[in-house]
This record gives sequence, structure tokens and C-alpha cells, in this order.
Amino acid sequence: MATPLVIIPARLASTRLPGKPLADIAGKPMIIRVLEAALAADIGPVVVAAAEQSICDTVQAAGGNSVLTDPALPSGSDRVWHATQQIDPQGKHDLIINLQGDLPTFPPTALHAILKPLAEPWVDLATLVTPILSEEEKLTSSVVKVACDFPGNATTAPALYFSRMPLPWGEGPLWHHVGVYGWRRDALQRFVSLPESGLEKREKLEQLRALEAGMRIGCAKIDIAPFGVDTPADLERARQAFGA
Repeated sequence: MATPLVIIPARLASTRLPGKPLADIAGKPMIIRVLEAALAADIGPVVVAAAEQSICDTVQAAGGNSVLTDPALPSGSDRVWHATQQIDPQGKHDLIINLQGDLPTFPPTALHAILKPLAEPWVDLATLVTPILSEEEKLTSSVVKVACDFPGNATTAPALYFSRMPLPWGEGPLWHHVGVYGWRRDALQRFVSLPESGLEKREKLEQLRALEAGMRIGCAKIDIAPFGVDTPADLERARQAFGA
């Protein structure tokens, strides 16, 4: 199996927190915090796929690798695919890891976890889940839930559905989706060629496009969900996590 290629999509145009990839977190821009976590995992080359030159400049000044992508690309997945074609036109890397650029507290060990489902031949793409621990987490629409089941000591489970509503019904654990993906290269290429699906539009969840197209998603468990930085309050929380 080829070495995975880790790509971190980043753009300045955020509705709720403009410029967030360059926001300072305890003396370093957020994108550098995410880059450092990916490099610490040491699973393969790491590249930031930037929508703006200022992000590229920041990454390169910190000694990292970056590529400039079209700011008009509609999603992080599209940005990752376009960057993949620039970085690896010969297709040496058959696993592409999409690590979101707004997860400054992302644990490096979680990148190793996302490789586990990709060892299964039935998996087209892999993602991460963590147990839901509170009623607030269960009911908050910004927390995406996954219908999946880990029987016995299983470390991988198929994702059957994703929703902003609590699911499935009945007794048992509920799973919080962590929006990081490990793609087989051909699956990512197919995914970005597909139009938005009906359930994707309804739930506003991109991964439902893959399920509706018959692609199979494998889930791996991690202990704690790293939080995404979407608002000024999230940014303050991230700064506190780094002791600022």
C-alpha cells in the first residue's frame, strides 16, 4: 500500500470567523497548529491546500508545504482533490487523508486510527467517531451523529447514515462524527464528480452524497472529539487549550 498523503484544506472566507486559518493561537496561526499535528502523526507527506496566497506564505514561512488552489472551489473535498492532482499527478499515493484546517487540538494518534478502516476491502472512505457523552451533545444540531454499531471488540463499523438529529433510536451508545476523512484515491475522484444529492442538501452533510451513490464508509473510534473553530468563542477555547 502506498504512503498516505495528508492534505489540509484552508480558506480565509469563513462566514462566522473570517480569516480563521491565520488566527493566532498561543503565538502560532491556527493552520500551523493543525499542520504540526499532522506532521507529528508521521504517516506520510503533509500539504496545506490553500485558497489564498497569504495562507501559502504562512505555511512556507513555518517550513511547511502548501499549494495554491482556486478560491472558487465549492468544498474542502474539491480543494483536496485539486491539490492531490497538483502534488501527485502520477498517482503514487492511493490514500488521501482530508484533515480539516480548523481542528487545532486534533490528536496526531487519530490520523493513525483513520487508517484502520481502510485496511478493509469493502471501505471506500474512512472517518472517525467518538461517543456522545451528554444530553446537550446529543441534541445539538451542530453535532453530527452517525448510525453505526461496533459489535464485540470490533474496531471498524460501517456508517449507515449521518444526521443532525439523534440516531439510532433505542438503548445503546450514540456516536459523534468527527469530520476527517481517509479516501481511496479513486473514491475521492468519483465523489467530487458527483452532483449534490437530495439528502446531502436536506441535512447539509456532504458525506451523504457518498452514501447515496453507494459508496461505503468505515468508521473508527477515538476517545474524544477534537472541536472545530467556527466562532470567536471557539477560538478563545482553543487559545485556552494551548495555555494562552
